[in-house]
Amino acid sequence: MDKLVQQLNDDMAAVAQTVRQSLVQITNGRGGAGAGTIWHSDGLIVTNAHVVAAHHTLNVTLSSGETYPARVLAASESLDLAALMVEASDLPTIELGDSRHIQPGQWVMSMGHPWGVINAATGGIVISMGKRLGDIEFRNGQDWIAVNLKLRPGHSGGPMVDAQGRLLGVNTIMNGPEVGIAIPVHVVKSFLKEHLSTKETPVAV
Repeated sequence: MDKLVQQLNDDMAAVAQTVRQSLVQITNGRGGAGAGTIWHSDGLIVTNAHVVAAHHTLNVTLSSGETYPARVLAASESLDLAALMVEASDLPTIELGDSRHIQPGQWVMSMGHPWGVINAATGGIVISMGKRLGDIEFRNGQDWIAVNLKLRPGHSGGPMVDAQGRLLGVNTIMNGPEVGIAIPVHVVKSFLKEHLSTKETPVAV
């Protein structure tokens, strides 16, 4: 049993280490900070709209410690999604998962920089995925992922991944003391297709 527990610990630590390579920190020059995920190796980054809202000066710090100025390509307040671009190439990207087939009880990990703790990880169990959480209907009729884990300031915009480190969603808010909410990756794909498909911007789907 001890060997199994140790193997599980080692496996989860390895997943976190892999995901950290594509996790970024986003700062606005006024003390605010959030997280983001590298979507494309040529500098496309996905985060929350509320992380970048009303901020004209944005900087992105990579896992390597390098910092780049970022510009907002698109944002949706209703989805709480934003796409950023930095002038960099050959960046480490995250593997995309299948958020349409998430099951209640599935284990997931969320990463970000809560309370200034860089590259922190927290884990939980999926409660539900869809347009409702019990009798509560989520805003704007879109799909959301509800997970039994705690998201904190600094987790916003960071990745929620499965046990293989594949992106399932983007951390966004808490919905009560024990329920974290994420935007499913299939919603992110639709957002990018709608807002960036006509621009000269790489969009991997």
